[in-house]
Amino acid sequence: MDLEELIHNCKKGKRQAQSELYQRYSGVLFGMCLKYSRNKTEAEDNLHDSFMTIFSKIDQYGFQGSFEGWIKRITVNTVLQKYRKENHLNLVSEEIGDEAEVETDQADISLSTLLGYIQELPHKYRLTFNLYVLDGYSHKEISEMLGTSTGTSKSNLARAKTILREKIEKEKINIA
Repeated sequence: MDLEELIHNCKKGKRQAQSELYQRYSGVLFGMCLKYSRNKTEAEDNLHDSFMTIFSKIDQYGFQGSFEGWIKRITVNTVLQKYRKENHLNLVSEEIGDEAEVETDQADISLSTLLGYIQELPHKYRLTFNLYVLDGYSHKEISEMLGTSTGTSKSNLARAKTILREKIEKEKINIA
């Protein structure tokens, strides 16, 4: 079944189409959920919530732009709304001048180790780091999504980078 037909069938509420849509996109969306979650179980919950939102809003998709982009945006927004409701986002509201850049020598650490370090970041820093570095949102977009100022976004990104740099430096010492 092609994507357009699949979407039309999902709009009609056909379970088979919903199942196929889930099978087609759950891997990609689970990866996104994992970036914003503390652990695999929380990511699975976020994936479930995201698909519930996707299926409830699929009538709003008007075949304008990428469907995958549309469901990714819904997934990010669903996860962020959940964290806002649960009050995980007690974001720092101090302003910093320029965005702090973290410079480190290249460390011989694995990608899984680095992703583990990112997952260990406090929610407010991990969300900002992922949105900015991994998903390419601007500080203005992040501040709108999280209901904060752009200065807060910059501050949280700088703190996330500092924490990651310290963990990488510590890893480099352990490797040597």
